[in-house]
Amino acid sequence: MTTTTGHDVTMATATAAETPSLVTACGRRIAVRCLRLAPADRPISRVTLDVGREQGGGPGTWAALTADEARDLARLLLLHAGLAEGGGNGSIGMSQQGVSPS
Repeated sequence: MTTTTGHDVTMATATAAETPSLVTACGRRIAVRCLRLAPADRPISRVTLDVGREQGGGPGTWAALTADEARDLARLLLLHAGLAEGGGNGSIGMSQQGVSPS
C-alpha cells in the first residue's frame, strides 16, 4: 500500500501474466484492474482500463470508470461486437441511462 497526500492507494500487485488483459490485432495490450482509493472519510473504487503503448512506441492511455460506467461500457462493447459479427447496418437505438449511441 502506498500513501500519497493523505490517501491510501491500493492496486492489485500482479505480474503482467496475471493481470487480466488482452492484446489487440494491432499489438496494443489492454489491461483491466481495480483501483481503490481509501481516504478516511469515503473510500472510492474504480475499474481501470490501461491501453498500452503502440508497437511503434506511441503513448498509451487509461480511463478510470465507476462500476456503473464499466457495466455500460461492457454493454456497448457486447452490442457492437454483435453488430460486427452479424454485419448489422450500424444503426443503434439504445436509450439507456448513461449510455448513448455514438
